[in-house]
Amino acid sequence: MDNRKRSDRYWVGFNIVRGIGPTRLRALLDYFGDVERAWHAPGEELRRAGLDRRSLENLLATRAARDLDQELEKIAAVGAHLLTWESPGYPRLLREISDPPPVLYVKGTMTEEDAWAVAVVGTRRASPYGREVTRRLTSALARSGITIVSGLARGIDAEAHWAALRAGGRTIAVLGCGIDQVYPPEHRKLAEEVIAHGALVSDYPLGTRPEGSNFPPRNRIISGLSLGVLVTDAGVRSGALITADFAAEQGRDVFAVPGSILARGCAGTNALIRDGAKVVLGPEDILEELNLTMVAEQAEARQVLPADATEAALLARMSDEPTHVDELRQQVGLPIAQVTSTLALMELKGMVRQVGGMKYVVAREPGVEYVVE
Repeated sequence: MDNRKRSDRYWVGFNIVRGIGPTRLRALLDYFGDVERAWHAPGEELRRAGLDRRSLENLLATRAARDLDQELEKIAAVGAHLLTWESPGYPRLLREISDPPPVLYVKGTMTEEDAWAVAVVGTRRASPYGREVTRRLTSALARSGITIVSGLARGIDAEAHWAALRAGGRTIAVLGCGIDQVYPPEHRKLAEEVIAHGALVSDYPLGTRPEGSNFPPRNRIISGLSLGVLVTDAGVRSGALITADFAAEQGRDVFAVPGSILARGCAGTNALIRDGAKVVLGPEDILEELNLTMVAEQAEARQVLPADATEAALLARMSDEPTHVDELRQQVGLPIAQVTSTLALMELKGMVRQVGGMKYVVAREPGVEYVVE
């Protein structure tokens, strides 16, 4: 079993444990150095690492009850694969938000080009007006090379996914249940098309039912995967406004389509505009605001050269596999302070990325080719 597959089992294990979310898991990784050591650590060590009594009890119970190899087999059996904080393919935009999900279950494929993504969301009780503007705007964005992100829900979400697919584009659906389930059930055909031309994504363990409390948290993933969020049709109580709130917290742009002040179904979008969301009258309003008018040109490969010999030496010894800073120091034969300071600068430049436990990978940005001379 390769190292990545070996570590995947422990990421899945922690994702099953109630009470251990991104913050506690990050603390465990910082304390123990990697996810395998954290999983097998004695109870007393876990307490010293900061686990409270309930989280520790849940972890010990899960360790005793679950066969992690079987968990991986179940994931493979439903046609899914994993992306974790350690995975080079973990979505770049999502990694940038506060406390990104440690584990993503994925059916389909996520590509580097999905970094050019816009979320399109709205009410489940979509009006004819909302459906039409969603189709028009989403189709234009998809034809411009933009990946459309939404939640597979009834109403506007479904319109957005179908419009992207019919325009020949890519689309990503973020679920509020386990990846082994489709909700609502009448969207099974849509889910199959999304898998074929994008991905279904969930951070919930297999078997998680689509309970109402699951959907607001998943909305932060929808916005986190996107450069901006477009709300096309929403009343004041629509869950789409939660996605817009997350987008604002994450520093992402919020767009809204204006509607009649007499229509209750437009009250949410109109309120977003009143509160500072950018008005959308056509797809160019989004493309220009997000500097996406030349996505095809931006996607052409470009070369990024190391700035000095230290950067070149480090980059030559790094790959998509996480490498510990001590190992890099030994390989390049340079003082640890010089190595860590250079890595910090390279991370700011977007050349490398820390994936926890002082391990680094090459950051594969969309359309970027790293050249070491």
